[in-house]
Amino acid sequence: MSSKAEKAVALHDRGYNCAQAVACAFCEDFGIENEQMFQIAEGFGFGMGMMDMCGAVTGMIMVIGMENSIGDLEKGKATKGDTYKKVKEYVQKFKETNGAYYCRELKAKIDGKPMCSCETCIAVAAELAEQFLKENKKTDTI
Repeated sequence: MSSKAEKAVALHDRGYNCAQAVACAFCEDFGIENEQMFQIAEGFGFGMGMMDMCGAVTGMIMVIGMENSIGDLEKGKATKGDTYKKVKEYVQKFKETNGAYYCRELKAKIDGKPMCSCETCIAVAAELAEQFLKENKKTDTI
């Protein structure tokens, strides 16, 4: 397990939801206050509160957007399309590893156990986010 994955799992163990755990594990990489990211990601836990898109996946998507977006349309060509493409690629990688990306499917019982635990989802999402940053480094931190 990567250091970011370990940090994300530790945050979840402290009570952060899945989205908060993944996104907050990367706060210092972007110079974002933990409290601010915690607030931004809060509504994305538990599959956006309705067992839809996995919170760990949405946390990963936030990290991808933070790295890939230019953050200002006045600075140059919009990055939305490229970000969407990269998000799709990494969400697919998550699905290939865990079998799904919807919380309700990941938590579906197979032989009495969920298909994938929150801890595993968080670790995989954080590892994929870290992989994305290494492969698409724009910031000076990773």
